[in-house]
Amino acid sequence: MIEGALTAAAVLLIALWISAAIESRLLRSATGAELSLRKAVSNAVRALLIFVGLIMALSAVGIDLTALSVLGGAVGVGIGFGLQKLASNYVSGFVILAERSMRIGDNVRVDNFEGRITDINARYTVVRSSTGRESIVPNEMLIIQRVENLSLADPRVWLSTVVSVGYESDVDLVIRLLGEAALASSRVLRDPAPSVALSAFGADGLEFTVGFWIADPENGSLGLRSEINRAILSALRTHKIDIPYPQRVMHVQVEGPFPAAMQGAAVGRAASGTE
Repeated sequence: MIEGALTAAAVLLIALWISAAIESRLLRSATGAELSLRKAVSNAVRALLIFVGLIMALSAVGIDLTALSVLGGAVGVGIGFGLQKLASNYVSGFVILAERSMRIGDNVRVDNFEGRITDINARYTVVRSSTGRESIVPNEMLIIQRVENLSLADPRVWLSTVVSVGYESDVDLVIRLLGEAALASSRVLRDPAPSVALSAFGADGLEFTVGFWIADPENGSLGLRSEINRAILSALRTHKIDIPYPQRVMHVQVEGPFPAAMQGAAVGRAASGTE
């Protein structure tokens, strides 16, 4: 038993070392769909080497493999009940890599978590958000649940920002300025070009929605929005276009007699907007 355990451990280490070397060679300089395919091949090679190595180790120490048929049946029953989820995750991992519906580098949204797939392992997939957080998602979830792949057929992503201006503003001028401000960032695609629309008549002013496309969502969107918003603010201030403050109307109900002098003061303050 000691000889068999040592032999199996040695064969297992050798198999893992060989599979790691093969994986490193396969994944070198691979990107996109090719990277996912090579990852699937490396996982299959690792599983095959470990299985063949263990069979050879057991044969080398004189263990009759036919006697393991009963043990194999018991292991199968155990997988069917106790290890069902674990086996499902492993099978799902190979299915994901084989189908290539999700690849390393894709931007996905799963279970209200959005990020970029950085690794697909046999049991789980690593999704990294633009804020640096990483989510370890069991592969079974990627098979049985709805997953949004934001870059399956097209890596481009549409983003938008909303701007309010005064009702007296020149609409055509505002649309032109907002479109030019959206092009201030080199990350914004020129084809398709940014779009500007008068989207709503707000309570405080006219609301415009500025939409633009980017091809590198993995670099985040907060800094890009900040850059575009700063360009918009600068353009509106240069052309003296008013950005309205929120306006609210307050009604004051007074019980009992109200002196005429105080009533006049209250009306004056209300007219000036201080109350």
